[in-house]
Amino acid sequence: MSQTYLIAEVARLPLAGDNVAIATQRLEAGSEIRYGDQRFRLGHTVMEGHRFAVAPMAEGADLLSWELPFGRAIVPIAPGDYACNQGMLDALGGRAIDFELPSAPNFADHIEPYSFDEASFVPGAQVAYEVEDRDRTFSGFLRGGERGVGTRNYVVVLGTSSRTSSFARELAARFQGVDADGVDGVVAVAHTEGGGCERPNNEELLLRTLAGFAVHPNVGAVLAVDYGSEPVNNRLLQDYMARHGYPLAHVPHRLMSLQGGFATQLQEGQHQIQRWLQEVGAERTDQPQEHLRLALQCGGSDAFSGISGNPLASWVAREIIRAGGSANLAETDELIGAESYVLHNVRDAETARTFLAMIERFKERVAWHGESCEGNPSGGNKFRGLYNIVLKSIGAAMKRHPDVRLDYCIEYGEPMRARGYYFMDSPGNDLESIAGQVASGCNAIYFVTGNGSITNFPFVPTIKIVTTTPRYELLAEDMDVNAGAYQDGAPMDELGAALLDLTLEVAGGRRSKGERAGHAQVQIWRNWLQRDESRLGELRAAPTPKGHGIEVAREEAPAVHFEALRGARGPVSDQVALVLPTSLCSGQIAQLIAARLNAEGLGRDKGISRFAALVHTEGCGVAGEAAEALFARSMLSYLAHPLVRCALLLEHGCEKTHNDYMRNQLSARGLDAADFGWASVQLDGGIDQVGAKVEAWFRQRLDALEAPIVEPAGLDSLRVGLVASGPLDDDAARALARLSRWIVGRGGTVAVPAAGVLLASAVYADAVFAAPVPAPTLAHGEAAAGAGYYIVETPTDHWIENLTGLGAAGVEIILSHTGDHPQQGHPLVPFLQVSAEPSVQELYGEDLDLALVGPPAAWAESLLNLLVEIASRRQEPLATSQRNTDFQFTRGLLGVSM
Repeated sequence: MSQTYLIAEVARLPLAGDNVAIATQRLEAGSEIRYGDQRFRLGHTVMEGHRFAVAPMAEGADLLSWELPFGRAIVPIAPGDYACNQGMLDALGGRAIDFELPSAPNFADHIEPYSFDEASFVPGAQVAYEVEDRDRTFSGFLRGGERGVGTRNYVVVLGTSSRTSSFARELAARFQGVDADGVDGVVAVAHTEGGGCERPNNEELLLRTLAGFAVHPNVGAVLAVDYGSEPVNNRLLQDYMARHGYPLAHVPHRLMSLQGGFATQLQEGQHQIQRWLQEVGAERTDQPQEHLRLALQCGGSDAFSGISGNPLASWVAREIIRAGGSANLAETDELIGAESYVLHNVRDAETARTFLAMIERFKERVAWHGESCEGNPSGGNKFRGLYNIVLKSIGAAMKRHPDVRLDYCIEYGEPMRARGYYFMDSPGNDLESIAGQVASGCNAIYFVTGNGSITNFPFVPTIKIVTTTPRYELLAEDMDVNAGAYQDGAPMDELGAALLDLTLEVAGGRRSKGERAGHAQVQIWRNWLQRDESRLGELRAAPTPKGHGIEVAREEAPAVHFEALRGARGPVSDQVALVLPTSLCSGQIAQLIAARLNAEGLGRDKGISRFAALVHTEGCGVAGEAAEALFARSMLSYLAHPLVRCALLLEHGCEKTHNDYMRNQLSARGLDAADFGWASVQLDGGIDQVGAKVEAWFRQRLDALEAPIVEPAGLDSLRVGLVASGPLDDDAARALARLSRWIVGRGGTVAVPAAGVLLASAVYADAVFAAPVPAPTLAHGEAAAGAGYYIVETPTDHWIENLTGLGAAGVEIILSHTGDHPQQGHPLVPFLQVSAEPSVQELYGEDLDLALVGPPAAWAESLLNLLVEIASRRQEPLATSQRNTDFQFTRGLLGVSM
């Protein structure tokens, strides 16, 4: 039986002139709605956060929310019709829903072109600076050198490029739970950038971000770590900071290049930090509100972000600016379509022109990669009612209060040097955007979320604001503020005053929910690989590798065997349980769960050697069909990897590549979703609850497994990846070539990256191929279909991305020759490092699994014996025992941050 509702009971119209309403609860088909003098029925079930018409619209009429157009009717629309575009129908079609969707869209996306009229422009007014508001204080750390006031006091280990990210994490981990007077802790800043072979396109913003981190008021001391040979390194960073006047001299710091073994250098770094912990402790003192620099951020947004969460954040930002402080609005692509609102109150015409120029520049950069900013909303956004970029932008723009003037437009990570309201150019990717805001000097973060994103930053406190009461109640252990109370009837002034009080308490040292959870992430605006459209057609038309093996020269191999485990997929060298995050935001939680299960020793009696979590930065905040295809292919290859005995997928809940997306990908490739575990940080109730669910699934799964049988296996069961970095000695190249011929000749598998040192060696290539080096035969992220020799696509020069692609081919061991310095290994696939270079042996000998010395004719057999030891689980790679490993899915040449 259908029900009758007053519209105020079940829906919201942000402004009186809107012609669609937002459902505040699920409304069943046939429900009668009373709206003023109207009565109408819903033709379809309408999801919470989705829109239905409240006025008739002719074909061609604009659909309005906040009295701003977000779409144009393509058929006549009647009151009660479910407002649907094709993007929303496509997104919901891939989700598990229990009702019938409309069969076709009734509106098309429409971005109203914005034209800035300089002739009629009138400068805006900022909220009045109230001297009495300065009486309200927070307890902070006053810094010298015009660094401002810190809300925390951390020692930061900064990996200057991606090559030292695992070193930074491991060093900071040694101080987990440290108790030092006046110091909040030791944290790592590890990221994906600057570690390739060539100068990256994002070099300027990367250096600006690292510089901003180093002198941030929340940083009591910073240890920047590199190898010295990276395109972005400590010397480059130091020069940049000197040229641009960053007050590094006012921060206890050390620029450390790793010139020795990993363990030895960790010990050296540990000694430095221990000294700082005795020296940089500081006392908090009362500081006026004017020292607050507030980052305004939203993620996992829904239809209510613009109604409750963002207006609440903007209310407090207004009060902080009134007291002399600052606020920072970001996410360029998430303001497209809301330009008229953002520029309704602006300092001067030059600021307005700068804002619009930044939007056009962002659109151009995205176009170089063959994409449009209209592709920004994630599957989670659409599922929760943000059908397109305009709706998302209108809601996001509400982080600027109508009373507040836009004062400045700054580049990503550019310092905020005066009080006021800022816009900072950045992508819509939450973590990439937050990193820029922190680098610009923000010492507190508001993260507004509809779905319940768990985002936190390592050394700046994050206050998470949830847009609806039901979602807050589901995730109360991980969320700080329930903005949904506004929709329940609480006055905005009352909620704003309470949030301001909480903000001052958190700024003064009270731990936010995220800080108590011990969970944080960093991602800097990732490099974009195209600088114009000249190669776009060529890249889109590039042929796909055929996926077959290559005929290579063969040589009779020594008769060796390794102790294999007989499993469901035949002989394997190990069995691992995998927690696979479907996006960057669930990665850290996957890592925490895997670490706990390893500590418990779960699965050891069933032959499970360890739990692995493949933490990465993808799955959300990136545009491009090619990048999405790369990601999906790689994910499925790891789920079906020979080393993986059982696997569970862990979604955040609002990403593009959520669990339902992955189920559809599995089905399309003929894999059964029931073979895997599934969990959701958001939908399962937060960090603690999802951890318990994951553990319960693995316990149940392992109980049903039999322990594997150990049996001898030959080279035909060996799957090996070969790679090299730095100079490759000719004798080492011959040994690697001979090893390749032996394994392939015995019916085993060898995979090598298409780009890089190994295939560039004429000595290696001539000894393996009868003809010139073939083109790649295996797509990046594709699993090898059978035994043989494979060349794997390498879209970028990023070491970890290429190692990740090599692992996805299905190899069970990766053997690497280093000619310069040790590289990071793989968290799932055992990674062996050898060298024939005397200088490497002398400087980094303790990181080598094998030093190639003695007669070169014996090196190939030494390498083969090393592989046998690892495959028999009698030796652990040093990269694994040292935890010098990393993982990263590539975006390819056409992926770009959104």
